[in-house]
Amino acid sequence: MKLYSILLVMLVVQSCSSASSNKQNNSVSQPIQSSEKEVKKDSLPPEKLLPVRPELVDVQIVSPAIKVDLKYTYSDNFIGDTLYFLIKKAYLQKDVAQKLAEAQRLLTAMNPDLHLLVYDAIRPREVQTRMWVALDSIPVSQRVNFVSNPKNGSIHNYGAAVDLTICDGSGKPLDMGAGFDDIRKIAYPSMEKRFLQSGELIQLHIDNRNILRGVMRKAGFSSIPTEWWHFNSCSRQTAKAKYKIMETEADIFISN
Repeated sequence: MKLYSILLVMLVVQSCSSASSNKQNNSVSQPIQSSEKEVKKDSLPPEKLLPVRPELVDVQIVSPAIKVDLKYTYSDNFIGDTLYFLIKKAYLQKDVAQKLAEAQRLLTAMNPDLHLLVYDAIRPREVQTRMWVALDSIPVSQRVNFVSNPKNGSIHNYGAAVDLTICDGSGKPLDMGAGFDDIRKIAYPSMEKRFLQSGELIQLHIDNRNILRGVMRKAGFSSIPTEWWHFNSCSRQTAKAKYKIMETEADIFISN
């Protein structure tokens, strides 16, 4: 464990100097081209084949139909920097992953060409803290609409929340009218009616969001009013009572 912790600290210290503190610039709603992502991911260190804690599972083992594009393993995110150095797969608590597999089953039944595309799953509290600090120019009363206060522990920190969208068989995300990690109100599910009336969202955007919400809710997840991509498997209180919080990336893995 000490080896992984030391490695993680060294990497985080090196990357902190280039972290961006402005999330408001991330408002792109068009999907990133795969060639751009490949270039960024090529610069990452080789994946470390570390054994994961027994209570956690790779969602693609539970459901191979689910696709994964972890945004925090490279710099295509609102921080503009790599946040994960050991996490290379989408890990969740086993029962949460089973719920996600059920959502994929429901989606496949609707349209066999559609897949859930996971952007983030388990997220250590130390990464949550970096996200929180990156938005320190935003008042806390507003910041909590987008990033949970790490002092309280995010449901992501327990491996019981997931950020995701829907993509087609080629991996192209459906158009949701606002991109992942977009803090503008156009990304708020609670504001969809207003933006539909103004023409800033069209019915296609609403329909695509409803497909995602529909399968996720039927599978046992709940949505939130400020992010179309975020879903909780349970409340924070339940997560705290049921699961262990992951403080660091190294906590997710078993030390040899």
